[in-house]
Amino acid sequence: MTPSKIELWVNTRRDIHAHPELRYQENRTADIVATRLRELGYQVETGVGETGVVGLLNGNQGTGKSIGLRADMDALPIQERNEFPHASKHPGKMHACGHDGHVAMLLGAAQEFAENKNFKGSVVLIFQPAEEGGAGARRMIEDGLFDRYPVDAVFAMHNWPGLREGEFAAHVGPVMASSNEFSIEIHAKGAHAAMPDLGIDPVVVAAQLIIAFQTIISRTCKPVDPAVLSVTQIQAGEANNVIPDRATLQGTVRTFSIETLDLIESHMRKLSNDLCAAFGASATFQFERKYPPTINTADMATLAKLALEKLPEVTHVHTNLQPTMGAEDFAFMLQHKPGAYLWIGNGDGGHRTHGHGIGPCTLHNPSYDFNDKILPLGVKAWIAIAHEFLGSK
Repeated sequence: MTPSKIELWVNTRRDIHAHPELRYQENRTADIVATRLRELGYQVETGVGETGVVGLLNGNQGTGKSIGLRADMDALPIQERNEFPHASKHPGKMHACGHDGHVAMLLGAAQEFAENKNFKGSVVLIFQPAEEGGAGARRMIEDGLFDRYPVDAVFAMHNWPGLREGEFAAHVGPVMASSNEFSIEIHAKGAHAAMPDLGIDPVVVAAQLIIAFQTIISRTCKPVDPAVLSVTQIQAGEANNVIPDRATLQGTVRTFSIETLDLIESHMRKLSNDLCAAFGASATFQFERKYPPTINTADMATLAKLALEKLPEVTHVHTNLQPTMGAEDFAFMLQHKPGAYLWIGNGDGGHRTHGHGIGPCTLHNPSYDFNDKILPLGVKAWIAIAHEFLGSK
């Protein structure tokens, strides 16, 4: 990899960082990706899942398997606090999760593949929109992604602040949790606060329900099955001396398995209906499943680990790092294809100019910035994984 190549990748990353686009608005970014892929000789399709881009390249060693490599493109609705030259030029929008770096790494790999087609089969580069809450992976699949590009396995790579430069994680099994939201409206009977006997207090019912929900995790779920149920909002009443006629609870549930999620949802629904009825109230229960758990296929995670360990720049590949209760919509792709979601170490934040935030430059942080030093390693990682899977040198 020449210095000029690395400079190109860094400049591309910083240009995308300076021009962040929210979910399903990634038109400029998609144009950059599509233009570059066409220049490199890829078969390119745009507008997949609204703003997604797919590039296909066949190797020169004959037919074989097909591998999908995915990078997310969207930014977040966050006001950036950084002051470096490539800071966001669009108020209220920021690449605070490193998707700019993910795009740059995969474009770098696209260049390496195009310049050396010494592999069997084909590589399918997937530039996905709307990972941040828009389920862009699902939208691309619904738009026929895997029908037109029937890859044999699919991989994604996300930078991970706090993980050292040169380190990776290739979990065998769960990596990220499912993300789900609930809303419960309690219908009761309003009254004057001085005459509570004439009404049914939804605030008291809501308080009982919140406490009861916690027993689902501690007394219904298996202790070895991680799960989090958080009531994050309660809304009721407008005056100090009036008992309202309704209250609303909202929150999230996160699990590493669909079975545990099914169990929690069913018990929440039953508690909402039965407990409210016991107080003379009623409930409207809504539960929305947003992202499923991200669960790596064991053999694909192992394959990625073996490929990465062959790179001299890689110092360690973790297989037993604690998974996170955060969510990732690459999970939808793993429901359709074997594969693995990998972490690449983004360092401890030392790559940033002093004063731009504190700590390890965590994700979704207004002082975050992707570490350009890991771009070449990310490119090499993609090349190594693809050749390991395709069985070529």
